[in-house]
Amino acid sequence: MTDDLPHDRHRPRSLAAVGDEAGGTARDPATGHARPPRREFKARGSFVVRCDGCQLPELNCLCPFKVKASSRVQVWLVTHPLEHHKPTNTGRLIRDVLPTTRVFTWYRTVPDTELLALLADERYAPFVVFPDDQPDYADRVTTIEAVRGARESRIPVLILLDGTWRQARRIFRKSPYLDALPVLPLRTDRLTRYRLRKPASAAHLCTAEVAAELLAQAGEADAAEVLNDYFDVFNDSYAASRRDARLLSPTPAMERLKARASAADVTGDAR
Repeated sequence: MTDDLPHDRHRPRSLAAVGDEAGGTARDPATGHARPPRREFKARGSFVVRCDGCQLPELNCLCPFKVKASSRVQVWLVTHPLEHHKPTNTGRLIRDVLPTTRVFTWYRTVPDTELLALLADERYAPFVVFPDDQPDYADRVTTIEAVRGARESRIPVLILLDGTWRQARRIFRKSPYLDALPVLPLRTDRLTRYRLRKPASAAHLCTAEVAAELLAQAGEADAAEVLNDYFDVFNDSYAASRRDARLLSPTPAMERLKARASAADVTGDAR
């Protein structure tokens, strides 16, 4: 996560903090009661030495390739609590690229008050991204043309439910404040390039891939290109680190991001 964002209270905690919760020191946000002790949380790779900036193994740090992009379409992540602590989570890549991205932790009984306030703010036109595979909300389903049209007078927002498919479906069904929002299904022939988790289907894209694809469809091609390249670098770097291998030669995505960073530095110096 970057340090220049104003929403630090949504910043994911360290793995050590998760261990404290797992040990029973945390309290349930709904009741205030202490949670019962549980087995200490140990994520896969929890003993790997990681970069504090990108959380990737230091062997293949992602930080040199962080490049900002601008977009008239914002992304808000409603993230399952367990997803914050997975180093393979790709939602955080969106926040690295798009500074306007907001991250909200989902609790079934305690909605985030800032999220509720933003949903009521007329400046924004939020769309919850979810498949249109059930008839009970068919009347809410819309298309990407609605997102493009909203840019004329409001700020379109893609609300991504960040978690496993099962967790995302639970968030969608158990969050009444999402019930009035238009539902935007992703329509694409793109297959996932994500190699760090095994999806049920190659058509199931990870969070960063969904964001990049929808941004491109909404007319934010530059932001989509940066996010796609950043995702590819993350994918390649993490996969190599799992083999304890260092990437010795830059990939095409790395080269493009470095070129963008250099161009941004030159522009900054000129100012």
